[in-house]
Amino acid sequence: MGGFFPHALPMALNPNDIQRIAHLARLELQPAESDRMLGRINGFFSLVERMQGVDTTGIEPLAHPVAAFQDVSLRLREDVASEPDQRAANQRSAPAVEAGLFLVPKVIE
Repeated sequence: MGGFFPHALPMALNPNDIQRIAHLARLELQPAESDRMLGRINGFFSLVERMQGVDTTGIEPLAHPVAAFQDVSLRLREDVASEPDQRAANQRSAPAVEAGLFLVPKVIE
C-alpha cells in the first residue's frame, strides 16, 4: 500500500498539547479558543490519516492538478527587461558601492 508514512500511528492532540504549543508560540488562548483549536488540529490529523490510507501504488505525481484531464503547458512571458537600468541612480545614496554591488559591514564571523 502507498502513502507517505505507511507505518505511522494515529496521531491526536490533547488539551495539554494545545497549551504547550500556545506557550511555545507565545499565544494566550482562552478555553473556548483552545477547544476550537484542538478540534481543528485533530480534524487535520484525521484527514491526513485518511489520505495515508489511500493506495497510490503505480500512480504518477502530477505537475499540475489539471494535467489529470488535459495537457498543460506553462504560459511564460518573454524574459525581457521591462524597466530601464537605474542601478547608478539607485546606488548614489549608498554609503559604499563596488563594481555595481552594495557593500555592507560583515555581520557573521
